[in-house]
Amino acid sequence: MTDEHFRELLDFFDLSWRGYRKVRKGVKKRIIRHMGECGVKSMREYLNLLRENPKIREQCKILLTVSISRFFRDKMLWQVLEKKILPDIMKNESSVNVWSAGCACGEEVYTFKIIWEQLNKKSNIYSQLYLLATDINPEYIEKAKAGCYGLSSLKEVTNEIKNKYFEQCKSSLLYKVKDHLKTDIVWKVRDILDTPPEREFHLIFLRNNLLTYYGDKIKEKALENILRVLKPGGYIIKGAHEKIQVSDTRLVKTEFHPHVYQKIMP
Repeated sequence: MTDEHFRELLDFFDLSWRGYRKVRKGVKKRIIRHMGECGVKSMREYLNLLRENPKIREQCKILLTVSISRFFRDKMLWQVLEKKILPDIMKNESSVNVWSAGCACGEEVYTFKIIWEQLNKKSNIYSQLYLLATDINPEYIEKAKAGCYGLSSLKEVTNEIKNKYFEQCKSSLLYKVKDHLKTDIVWKVRDILDTPPEREFHLIFLRNNLLTYYGDKIKEKALENILRVLKPGGYIIKGAHEKIQVSDTRLVKTEFHPHVYQKIMP
């Protein structure tokens, strides 16, 4: 499959070539395999099939998802969360709602749980947690629920945290998160473009996934859905190489981290 043909497929779904450029090799292999399973040989035939068959189109959409993450990615961000953002939220809220939108295989979700548990043990403040983790890919959600990861995902995890929150799987080099870390997490297969969850959130993770791979039209719709359920005063966390283009009347950059935005209070 040529890059030109692959870009035709991305355009069909309004996805970003810039986002997929560095990861296209693996995605292409999945798409080529799917084309063979569908009995088509050209991109023109494949696109026609996608237009005609919603089931095949949904399969392709899932195959285009990308799962690239690791624990404690962007350490400075997690330090800001632990020392600034979460304490500020917990001072005023007895129950904290968090949404990881596009959670992939769960590394970000479990990193948050580690920070949450450490913070609760250090401070005298305690809040109840509701942590929603969603992704469009059912396989990613199942992997996240299992909580088993290779060493590459844990390369930024200290030995202290590894010993406290992980256990090595027998007869393998995989590490599994301990069961107590899995509490208070609700895993769901969900497309960010669907109707938003029926609750408001104090904190929404939207990084290194949705804003990277979506085209402008989809990105705009996704952000609108996010803003609908973000509480006034709540925070959106984006990835390092992503841009948020929204009205200044709704979101502002925070002074304590360039990737954290806050929704303006009414």
